[in-house]
Amino acid sequence: MTYLRLAGLSVGALCAASAAFAQGYPERQITMVVPFAAGGPTDTVARLVAEKMGTDLGTQIIIENLGGAGGTLGASQVAEAEADGYTVLLHHIGMATSETLYRNLAYDTLNAFEYVGLVTEVPMTVLARNDFEPADMAAFIEYVKANGDSLTLANAGIGAASHLCGMLLMQALEVPLVTVPYKGTGPAMTDLLGGQVDIMCDQTTNTTKQIQGATVKAYAVTTPERLELFPDLPTVAEAGIPAAEVSIWHGIYTPKGTPAEVNEALSASLQKALADPGIVKAFADLGTTPSPAEDATPAALKEKLETEIARWKPVIEAAGVYAD
Repeated sequence: MTYLRLAGLSVGALCAASAAFAQGYPERQITMVVPFAAGGPTDTVARLVAEKMGTDLGTQIIIENLGGAGGTLGASQVAEAEADGYTVLLHHIGMATSETLYRNLAYDTLNAFEYVGLVTEVPMTVLARNDFEPADMAAFIEYVKANGDSLTLANAGIGAASHLCGMLLMQALEVPLVTVPYKGTGPAMTDLLGGQVDIMCDQTTNTTKQIQGATVKAYAVTTPERLELFPDLPTVAEAGIPAAEVSIWHGIYTPKGTPAEVNEALSASLQKALADPGIVKAFADLGTTPSPAEDATPAALKEKLETEIARWKPVIEAAGVYAD
């Protein structure tokens, strides 16, 4: 009886300590790890959100870009960080696909992290070099099917959003294009602009300026509906390849064991940031929208990750292309 009473007191003391810790949080700057290079589409989203969340929380949120291995290096660092709320991870859809792409992953994706909330779902665009011959998406599909073995498809590396979108595009067209992986979105886009590669599929956060400036040729968007930003671009479903439909979602995570009260505080701050008119406009300029409040929650992000792991596993296994 005495042991049970003491155990009960210990649990109560731990809960009280956790609540007190959360009430004083944050007491110093927070590091947001972005597992991709600076200047890329995920980095752009992270910097916008971090600034607003930092203002709300009364502290600075600094961005640490730790690219490599399709985002798994940065994710691994956060998984091993102290679970105190001062190290967070902003990752995209690669958080789900790495579970299958990397057969010797250093962490258990579903069990190595706590969840804060979804940030945004970014549309993808199907692009080509500016002097690519087809005039529209219908002609694009016909041309690619006839010349696939001689066409190059750029991506930012295995596990990157452009790689995943390109993989879906090839499967939908049933054409194995010559893939050209780069170390980041920037160099891939540079070679597309220079005409060194033919095709690329990437996020609007990285392609909007090029499309608006007519420095690339845009053919379609990968969303269920046309984008307000590019109303003349058809959806891939309209073009007859609905299997290529995809959006690149982003979420925020903390190390396993981070107090629930801290994750809830981060989630509440995220929701405020995403409702800020400045963020709404900045995201709109990038061709995307902030996640609604009901999605910027720990439960919604956890459900999304579980669903996406299950969705992408058979796609990646069918492609037979792994990162290790």
